[in-house]
Amino acid sequence: MRVGGFIGVVHLPAMPGDPRYESGGFDGVYDFALRDADALIEGGADGIIVENFGSAPFWRGDRASRIPPHQLALMTRVVGELVTRCALPVGVNCLRNDVHSALGIAAATGAAFVRVNVHTGAYLTDQGVIEGEAAESLRYRGAIGATHVKILADVLVKHAAPMAPLNISDAVKDTLHRGCADGVIVTGIATGGAVDEGELSEAAQAAGDEAVFVGSGLDPTRAQALAARLTGALVGTWLKQEGILEAPVDPRRVRSFADAVRGRWGRPPIE
Repeated sequence: MRVGGFIGVVHLPAMPGDPRYESGGFDGVYDFALRDADALIEGGADGIIVENFGSAPFWRGDRASRIPPHQLALMTRVVGELVTRCALPVGVNCLRNDVHSALGIAAATGAAFVRVNVHTGAYLTDQGVIEGEAAESLRYRGAIGATHVKILADVLVKHAAPMAPLNISDAVKDTLHRGCADGVIVTGIATGGAVDEGELSEAAQAAGDEAVFVGSGLDPTRAQALAARLTGALVGTWLKQEGILEAPVDPRRVRSFADAVRGRWGRPPIE
């Protein structure tokens, strides 16, 4: 399935066991996710990605700190339902960096792609030091027969700093050519933060013909200005009611964004 264009984010609320969980149980999280997904579909998004955003503070996601089994099960339930009910490419991101679990979910449900925050290198984050697991995750993807699942990897990821000096051009080249990611994601420094246009230009040049996405800080006007350099964008905060991160997705905002960027993407989707 082709992955590109306007990808709307479903931010799962806090799940049972999470510090910010309040009520509603597993079914409440599931119903909230499907309502947001339906708003994205109704508004004309080109794809959907599911993230366990409400589960902060996040597990690191490495082999010693995967997401809990009940969260893995619930995310699989949500992603599987979305794959069944819509013809759009569906992706999954297991925050903070559990691409192993994300690949398992994608393989079991028929999802098209995953997002990984740290694919190569090592970063200092609010979860401590996170090291990329590209060697392990690429081999795991092959072992479970999921080579069709695309890996979109952040470069100089938000809420993190590289453990050694690293410019974005080298980060992109390492991620694509040594880490064998299928595409890179460029973000601002925090959730909802605007990407630096100079850095985006450097990233696009370093990527050559490979896929480049923006992963934060877009509104329709800014997306129009940047789309010619991009394969697509992952959009979350702006699509919410009044742009409030914790609010439900507003289908009218989704429609406004979809109309603004339709036909403007300068790079083809990932096949």
